[in-house]
Amino acid sequence: MSAVLKQAAPVADHRVTSEGTDHRALRFLTAGSVDDGKSTLIGRLLFDSQAILADQLNALEQRAAGAPVDLSLLTDGLEAEREQGITIDVAFRYFATRSRKFIIADAPGHEQYTRNMVTAAAGSDAAVVLVDITKLDIGKGGQHPPVQLLPQTRRHALLAHLLRVPSIVFAVNKLDAVADPQAAFEATRAALLAFVAEAGITGLAGILPVSALRGDNVTLPLNAPWYDGPSLLQLLERLPTTQERTEGALLQPVQYVARDAGDDAKGAGHLPRVFWGRIAHGSVRAGDAVQVFPSGERAVVAEVRRAGSTVAAALAGESAGIVLDRQLDISRGDWIASPGGLRPVQRFTATLAWLDTEPATVGRKYWVRHGNRWVQARLSAIEHQIDIHSLAPVDAHALTVNQIGQVVIELQQALPLEPYADNRVGGALIVVDPATHRTSGALLVRSAG
Repeated sequence: MSAVLKQAAPVADHRVTSEGTDHRALRFLTAGSVDDGKSTLIGRLLFDSQAILADQLNALEQRAAGAPVDLSLLTDGLEAEREQGITIDVAFRYFATRSRKFIIADAPGHEQYTRNMVTAAAGSDAAVVLVDITKLDIGKGGQHPPVQLLPQTRRHALLAHLLRVPSIVFAVNKLDAVADPQAAFEATRAALLAFVAEAGITGLAGILPVSALRGDNVTLPLNAPWYDGPSLLQLLERLPTTQERTEGALLQPVQYVARDAGDDAKGAGHLPRVFWGRIAHGSVRAGDAVQVFPSGERAVVAEVRRAGSTVAAALAGESAGIVLDRQLDISRGDWIASPGGLRPVQRFTATLAWLDTEPATVGRKYWVRHGNRWVQARLSAIEHQIDIHSLAPVDAHALTVNQIGQVVIELQQALPLEPYADNRVGGALIVVDPATHRTSGALLVRSAG
């Protein structure tokens, strides 16, 4: 086995150990360019893990009419997807092994549907980026230039990194279709490692050779003398789920306000109000002092509810209801936080992933959503665009569809923002065109104020 491949296993294993295996359900997406085999890979995982119902399998076999079963049809459920042979919307599938449950999001590879990939990545614990080795110019011998990755492969990996997907796995697919799989994999792996270093991607969890069509190295390890790393499923079983920060200040967006359904001798008008939302970071317990944004009012937590029952405390990542010791004007879109933990701002810099066919132009006004609050905003400046090929910043006066840039945003109303690197909830906003009502972009806060 070559020295290059002897380093593959440590790259895949460095994020977890056998003693610290995370058994919670793993949410992961498959990404990459068109026809890289994403849907087929998911179909292979479902088929080999026996997560396909008998009637589904019978329908696929009848459709195949004696030919090999097309496993991609397990995820391409829309009629338009079957007609065109591409994935259009995000398809979610579920399966489980003896050690773990999985929630899979099959993201579209076509540039036109990059927004759907961003939606899937925003809530994922891991991203499996497929690389179709048959589309790359591998060459022969050592005199050829380095392998050039496809733009959509680079774009999806970069977006997953920007969206803080904790673990990124590159699955080099279709090795059964090349004459020298070892040399092809080593060349592609070298190109991927160079890209990861250049892009500053810190969540690399592994680079694996696979054949989704034939099932090589998907659920069972690859039977080849040149590779002794894990199979894709073995790696996924060991990856950690997203860990929200449970220490430090509380941050909870208010999603829903409810009246307590219990009996109260003072009458329904005095029933306590419960402010429900999923805690972004920190924890909350009765007796904690809190501050409400944007009003700035302060109160003390009287009770904490979870799943309809009073509990001692609630932690980050849990949906909780907070009852305060006094009546305050709080509604959907407000934020409850530790006093002094947030500072509302009206101007901030952010990374903008533009998803609309109508370009983003300086001076244009949009609606942005932060948590559950809608605010009008103006694109004040485009500092630069990121060249997807060189990853270098370049001057830009507008951002077109699928381009990524660094921008300055001005808000009509101050929002309690945090850097996205610190928290995915407090630092993320979506951009909506006020004329078409299309989701136009995703904003990731870099610095506020």
